[in-house]
Amino acid sequence: MPELAPDIAHHAALDQRLVAAARGIKLLNLVSWPASVQDAFLARWTRGDIALPEVVYPRHDFGAARRELDAIAAAADPTHPLGVYLIDAAHNWAATAELLESLGTPKVADCSIRLFGRPDEPLPGNGPNTREAARHFIAIADELDRELLSPAERVEISATALQLQLQAQLDDFFDARVIHVVLDPQLIAKAAAGATRIRLRAGAAFTDYDRHQLVEHEAFVHSLTALNGQKQPVLASLALSSPRTTATQEGLATFAEQITGSIDIERMKRISLRIEAIARALDGADFVEVFHYFLDAGQSPVESFASAQRVFRGTAPTGGAAFTKDTVYLRGLLGVHTFFRAALRHGKLRLCRLLFAGKMTLGDVQRFEPLFDAGVLAPPRWLPAWVERANGLAGMLAFSLFANRIRLDAMGEDALPDV
Repeated sequence: MPELAPDIAHHAALDQRLVAAARGIKLLNLVSWPASVQDAFLARWTRGDIALPEVVYPRHDFGAARRELDAIAAAADPTHPLGVYLIDAAHNWAATAELLESLGTPKVADCSIRLFGRPDEPLPGNGPNTREAARHFIAIADELDRELLSPAERVEISATALQLQLQAQLDDFFDARVIHVVLDPQLIAKAAAGATRIRLRAGAAFTDYDRHQLVEHEAFVHSLTALNGQKQPVLASLALSSPRTTATQEGLATFAEQITGSIDIERMKRISLRIEAIARALDGADFVEVFHYFLDAGQSPVESFASAQRVFRGTAPTGGAAFTKDTVYLRGLLGVHTFFRAALRHGKLRLCRLLFAGKMTLGDVQRFEPLFDAGVLAPPRWLPAWVERANGLAGMLAFSLFANRIRLDAMGEDALPDV
């Protein structure tokens, strides 16, 4: 690698310090509950013993890491695109550390809202807020007749069978064993993805839609952007998952499901139910009430527990607080969709590709464009097929831009267009 210009070398060194300081700040790992909590709760619940789950959080001290992060932010140049990135990233990691130092206390909700936002925040374009959008999708899903499901959508796939299918597909895509698909009996969620490993909950049943969603969402966005970030010669932190990139990451991943036809209305309902549940928890609902909310919405006891656990990660199960990460899905989806449409309109569709070069925000990729042009940042090594085929992406976005000019409300409440 050629010698770096002094300003680039300075920020590259700060970035290495950032990666080291953030190494132990693993938010989702440290806020999640052990599987034993689920087992104990469901065993009591089946006996009619309705009691709040008992969760004991460890104490953490990230004082040294937070001091180092503050020093990194102070040393970065606020007029340089890399400096802007590092200052924001360092402050975000420090706020994440503060949340982890407060596990089990009301402060977690305040920290979570700072990192991820609230369910009543307005969506891009000053439209309805996130909770209102969630209720829209829930209502549509509830109105649709489940008899519309095809026979293929009713067939369940075992975790073991899915593991084999995903592993073969990913090995073929990467031409090597780059990502390992493993079964995890301790996982409460149905699936989780890292850079080189996708975990499936052992014993869980999946649908064909689940399989496609895992490929497009987990593998070809979350894992792929981490792998591309590892290829960055200057900005190693682009391989890290952090709260500051969560809205863009989840929005991009959900957009990938949408554009590949991998998302279904039940998936939109699950996302939306979590947002409504977060709002209810913030309003005072406790874990049992939220658990029953998911049960009443049609989820199984196991899935209802997993969904409620997502809402109360890091917090006490007594109500009045919530872990608000899941509010970013709809906001992120609409933000990414709007960004892609704007990129087409302004002749900047290449930014959509560069967004896969690591884990970054929509603002980052715009500020980094000159650094990509100069070769300071590397383009993505791997791209999903739907991004690789720029003509197809442009066609879909062009149609979306025009279709959004048609106002359904101007056609009358019950009118359908003439054909």
